[in-house]
Amino acid sequence: MKAITYAEFGGPEVLKVDDVPEPHVGPDSLVVRVKAVGLNPVDYKVREGYLEGLIDTQLPAIPAWDVAGVVEQVGLDTPEFSVGDEVLAYVRKDVVHGGTLAELVSVPVRTATHKPAGVSFEEAGALPLAGLTALATVRRSGLGEGSTVLIHAAAGGVGSFATQLAVRAGARVVGTASKANHEYLASLGAQAVEYGDGLVEAAKALVPDGFDEAVAVLHGLGTERGQV
Repeated sequence: MKAITYAEFGGPEVLKVDDVPEPHVGPDSLVVRVKAVGLNPVDYKVREGYLEGLIDTQLPAIPAWDVAGVVEQVGLDTPEFSVGDEVLAYVRKDVVHGGTLAELVSVPVRTATHKPAGVSFEEAGALPLAGLTALATVRRSGLGEGSTVLIHAAAGGVGSFATQLAVRAGARVVGTASKANHEYLASLGAQAVEYGDGLVEAAKALVPDGFDEAVAVLHGLGTERGQV
């Protein structure tokens, strides 16, 4: 099968289309025909070698962890999936090697779920890493009816998911974003404050009594939360 690979760390120039062996299905895995792949900032950081020691890589490697596609093979211990099912999945491994930028990918069944019929493959492919990060953060924060949260970078990948989840939980959300994204944040149900000088004063003007929680995306790798 065809896949995008890299055999050394570096910029986009190290990527190439290559012939690689097709993945095998295991007892608790699926083989998925790839329809869409989500790319995240962590993908280029891994490819450039910035994260060695934190996220190690076995070269040559296939980049990317997010995928949406159609099940072609099912393992013996995967009764909830059938050939032909449309799925999305998060395919990060302890050591980066076989990613999702390929025609076929092996997916651990525990990281896969059925794609909703009303969601396109492109939308589903962008969901796993950012969506799961946001979901874990909002759940851990205990946000709910009557709570108030400040979400930094609220119009970004993780931030926009966290904003929608917090609003859905009943929280009042104030999000930091550039002026160009304020209308977008309003459409998600959040109040916006602009980056830069005056941010703290603007946030305090909206919420004089302070926030119950704050969420900050860190370098595209995850989030931190705390009280403000």
